[in-house]
Amino acid sequence: QLQLVETGGDLVQPGGSLRLSCAASGFSLNSYAVGWFRQAPGKEPELISCLATSDETNYSDFVKGRFTTSRDSTKNTVYLKMNNLKPDDTGVYYCAATDLVLNHCSVKLMDYWGEGTAVTVSS
Repeated sequence: QLQLVETGGDLVQPGGSLRLSCAASGFSLNSYAVGWFRQAPGKEPELISCLATSDETNYSDFVKGRFTTSRDSTKNTVYLKMNNLKPDDTGVYYCAATDLVLNHCSVKLMDYWGEGTAVTVSS
């Protein structure tokens, strides 16, 4: 069974940090572009980052310099390290994977999605 599972979401104060994990089973993330998305209440999902199979990562402007995506191939897991969190970062965070295009992510392209993990940034 092909599956993605996100963990690590939590309640954190503004300025704090979290690391989210996206663990895959049934397939190797090394062969897929992996995207992190988030969905704020009442809004459409938005792309945060896209990790290509080359390990090049592209970030959306609103997270550049604060969020970092990395891969641990031995654990078949991709991480999203989030620093200097802001209340606007609140939402459900999803990871997703696609092998249709190996260096590009979008909501419509992704083949597999996790169920998400909730991040709340509030004092």
